[in-house]
Amino acid sequence: MRPIADAPVTRDGKVLVLAYDHGIEHGPVDFDPQPESADPEHVFDVATHPAVTSLAVGKGVAEAYYPSYEDDVSLLAKLNGTSNLWMGEPDSAVNCSVEYAAEELGAEAVGFTVYPGVNGEVEMFEEFREVQEKAREYDLPVVMWSYARGQAVKNDTGEETIAYAARLGLELGADIAKVKYPGSQEAMETVTRMAGPTKVLMSGGSKTSDREFLESVKSVIDAGGAGLAVGRNVWQRENPRRILDALEEVIYEEASVDEALDAAAPKP
Repeated sequence: MRPIADAPVTRDGKVLVLAYDHGIEHGPVDFDPQPESADPEHVFDVATHPAVTSLAVGKGVAEAYYPSYEDDVSLLAKLNGTSNLWMGEPDSAVNCSVEYAAEELGAEAVGFTVYPGVNGEVEMFEEFREVQEKAREYDLPVVMWSYARGQAVKNDTGEETIAYAARLGLELGADIAKVKYPGSQEAMETVTRMAGPTKVLMSGGSKTSDREFLESVKSVIDAGGAGLAVGRNVWQRENPRRILDALEEVIYEEASVDEALDAAAPKP
């Protein structure tokens, strides 16, 4: 496992991934209430904010837009994803190879979703093995989107379930595990402990109020988490840079939520 503090997608050992794989995963509904968020160029512009350590997009978006931003944005190539039109058990088609991400897209990290607990778990873990081992050849950090699903999972945001999801990141060789927020700092401490040296990110989830969102991020940092991977809670806002200003204070400066809100408030 590479020292994550030295990885190109970190800042002072912390991580803020701006996730923009929602176009394939959720479709146009996620681009409301800010229609400009459907424009990848707008999101790439947002990703130039110094708080953002990488932007996670799929192959097509990277091909079309990343060449214009490669000097200002670190690319995290999301290698798999399936549309919300799919009606079977959660699964994720492999849409890009590590080789293509590294050699053609210029990615500085790769991301891969697994759904522990579903009927296709065995195949997903085998696909992840191939990605992880090939990424080591290219010296690329691997971020695992680890979301427990399936008939045996009764509560996908429960502490034990999320701790298990984070542990699988360690067991399968991920450098970073992206998991759901378990609801409290105490629960998040269990999650980060189970992950060992694998860094843990909170999934940003649906858009909430500034304070509620920042309080959850603060609890993750205080629990030993490395940061978060966030999409809608940033680019669905009317002023996404303002919330990134606040996140910069919370994640990298370890400021209080009140201090972060003050720092990000419009100046008279």
